[in-house]
Amino acid sequence: MRPEKLYLLDMIEAADAIVEFVAGLDEDDFYSDSLRQSAVLQKLIVIGEAATRLPQEFRDRHPQLEWGQIVAFRNVLVHAYFSIKLPIVWETINHDVPALRRQVAQILEQEYE
Repeated sequence: MRPEKLYLLDMIEAADAIVEFVAGLDEDDFYSDSLRQSAVLQKLIVIGEAATRLPQEFRDRHPQLEWGQIVAFRNVLVHAYFSIKLPIVWETINHDVPALRRQVAQILEQEYE
């Protein structure tokens, strides 16, 4: 099994990539750019997959993150891709991803200085 720290770093890197992918875009720009949509969705899947791979005991120690919602969102992206709503993705990009990145960075600081 991979160390937990590496999964957390995967989440940070994916969040940073998402920010880079949408830098300078407004919502309409994002909706009309299928290449950036695909790139963002892939990184959201990485975040969800990394969360899935963390042991339950680890997730229980860090209830400040909504692990279940992260994993559920990943499952929608992978298994119900046909029902993805871009406004929800845009909201996730702009509100949830930055918050998630901050929280994961705090966990890394606390546990792995």
